[in-house]
Order: sequence, then C-alpha cells, then structure tokens
Amino acid sequence: MYARRRRNRFLMMGGCVVLFVSAWAVVRLWSMPVAIGMCVVAMVIPPVAAMVANRRGPDDRWWDDPSGDPKSDEWWDELDGRKRR
Repeated sequence: MYARRRRNRFLMMGGCVVLFVSAWAVVRLWSMPVAIGMCVVAMVIPPVAAMVANRRGPDDRWWDDPSGDPKSDEWWDELDGRKRR
C-alpha cells in the first residue's frame, strides 16, 4: 500500500514539474494564457498529491490501533462497545 502511495505521488509531482517546465520553456512561445493556465494547474497538483498520498485505503486499520494509553484505550473500547484483551 505504501509503494502505491509513493508511486501515485511521484507520478503526480512528475506531472507537475513537466507542466511547469513545458509551460515556460515551450508553450509560452505560442500562447501566454495557455502557459499561465498550465502553471495554475501545476500549482494545484502538489496539495492534491499530498491528499492522495496520505489517504487511507480500505485495508488500512489505523483506527483499531491502540494509542498506548491504557485508560484512553479502555474508554474508546467502551464507546465502541467491545472488550480489548
């Protein structure tokens, strides 16, 4: 699951770099508004890449992990209606 997250983030950030570099190296020679639009799209990609990379998958059971504080774990188990062994 972590390899998939890293790969997705790498691809998105690579696309961001390609958009930015191609916008100012090539596209600006033909159309400045298109180059600016490409940079705006490239500007939005890093936050989206961070959200995608940090998204939990259905197989990630992070909510079941104990916090390490026995009193807190006991309280949460009581709220969830289950007993921890």
